[in-house]
Amino acid sequence: MKDLIRSIVNIFRWVGRIISSIRVLTLNLAFLLLLIFIISAITSYSPKKETKVSASGALVLSLSGNIVEEKQPSDPISTVINKKLGFDTLPTKTLFQDILDAIENAAVDDNVVCILLDLRSLGSVGLNQLQTIGKALTNFKASGKKVIAAEDFYKQKAYYLASFADEIYLNPMGAVDLHGIGAYRLYFKDAIDKLKVNYNVFRVGTFKSALEPIMRNSMSAEAKAQNMAWLTALWDTITKDITRERKLSLDSIRSYTENIASELATAGGDTAKLALETGLVDGLKTREELRVFLADLAGKDQEGNFKKIKLNDYLSTFSRSFVSPPSSGGSIGIIIAEGAILTGKQPIGVIGGDSLSQLIRKARMNSNINALVLRIVSGGGSVFASEVIRQEILEYKKTGKPLVISMGAMAASGGYWIAADADKILASPATLTGSIGIFAAIPTFENTLSDLGIYSDGVGTTSLAAALDLSRPLSPLLKETIDISLHRGYEQFLDIVSNGRSISQNELTQLAEGRVFDGKKAMELGLVDELGDLKDAISSAANLAGLDSYSATYIRRPRTVKDEFLKMFSGRVSAWLASTTVSPSLLTAVGRLMAPIREIMLFNDPKGLYAQCLIHDLSL
Repeated sequence: MKDLIRSIVNIFRWVGRIISSIRVLTLNLAFLLLLIFIISAITSYSPKKETKVSASGALVLSLSGNIVEEKQPSDPISTVINKKLGFDTLPTKTLFQDILDAIENAAVDDNVVCILLDLRSLGSVGLNQLQTIGKALTNFKASGKKVIAAEDFYKQKAYYLASFADEIYLNPMGAVDLHGIGAYRLYFKDAIDKLKVNYNVFRVGTFKSALEPIMRNSMSAEAKAQNMAWLTALWDTITKDITRERKLSLDSIRSYTENIASELATAGGDTAKLALETGLVDGLKTREELRVFLADLAGKDQEGNFKKIKLNDYLSTFSRSFVSPPSSGGSIGIIIAEGAILTGKQPIGVIGGDSLSQLIRKARMNSNINALVLRIVSGGGSVFASEVIRQEILEYKKTGKPLVISMGAMAASGGYWIAADADKILASPATLTGSIGIFAAIPTFENTLSDLGIYSDGVGTTSLAAALDLSRPLSPLLKETIDISLHRGYEQFLDIVSNGRSISQNELTQLAEGRVFDGKKAMELGLVDELGDLKDAISSAANLAGLDSYSATYIRRPRTVKDEFLKMFSGRVSAWLASTTVSPSLLTAVGRLMAPIREIMLFNDPKGLYAQCLIHDLSL
């Protein structure tokens, strides 16, 4: 019998070895093929000389993908691999500063006849970014050159930017989508109850609505009130800008959005005709008519098409902003802090407590850096990581160098925690800020497990021995401990803002408890000093440092092999997703469903305390 069992075990052992050998061989072959492909790509790649735009033409300002403040710079290897895989023409992230640089340079470039806005692949973008791009286009038009917008269909955010153009054209089968803005979220309380997950929620602030999706099935009255306040302010900004640029009345926009059915009926159901009659567009042109129009404006190439200069090619013809190293004559350092705030070192697109602190330390130690501008685009995150960053900011301030905060689309909660001690804070009118409050959320699964017939039991030396065991309910002692710690964290947040902004505690109680404000309102309340963009913040930092002549430069972390690998991998995934036939609306719906869950899953604060403003679904 023993021999039989031994024989069976040996058979399985040999089968296991064979399967393991096949697995290892397959992986090695796959790696070898990938290596051969990369070597082939590199050896066949011949670096292009700097692109020369010798012939005049229209600069096609393609704003594809999400508009970001910082991204991994492209490299020749990735470029050639993208081309070999056929991914080079797919939408990617577009760097915000690249757009501004291209527009500014084009204004004084005789090769650029006009700018053609290409907005069909525009992804996520902040209203403050659109305003700044619009301002740059206005400056470009002052050179006497035209800005043309021409699309088959205008989504709301694309149309807002198109309104800054001299002429707007629409396909006769197209439409202009203006529908207002809203903040809608998915709520999971019933789903969590059905799964019998016991979510232990601790929060400070009547208006701290970050955890409402797991506490409620609907938005609270307090959250609705504060959201409606800043939504109204942003929508007023959008409509005023459009009516100013298009020379329309506010009533015409209001009628277009509120009475679209009756308005469309009077136009015979023709959406393009309605847009033309309302004055939203200057003309209707088929694609062929548009090609002829642009060829007359920009000139024809050898194939009879209009002469065009692609954005990526154009960017290689001039020096980008803020890329030169700090000079001894006086330099302003610029650090980008974009994304959720988490502990440790984090990749670009996420603010790591350690990562950002290292960059601030770098600015502190560099004798050529005379002042620092910290560009914050964040809804917050870990309280611990926010405080680690603030502690490094305080060390920086001991040098006497000025620190100016430039707020992007959002700088709220933890984002405001790290901003409060700055010498000056600038925001755009469309910035969302404030949200001074913190919370903790700890799920336990004892009820879920009991439904499956699984139970946790045992003994420990203290009443807190099983404190971090999520298969057991939180002990009353632990709940009390968390609650005390939470209130201490909130009081610390109030002290930081009160001391940093010179606001009394009595005044601050009316601004805190999680309330969110638009930039203009925040300035009125003293949470922000001035309204302005990144360039204004740089100028302000130079004035505080007493610099008449200066340069500005990004302070960035060095790229690692891990960063390169993740960049290439994410690029492949993004390209594959872009090439699939999955409905964009389905992807958007899935994204909305996963957004609050993804944020909660990213939480990694060691004490479980968070200062975060979760406003995901601002439908611009």
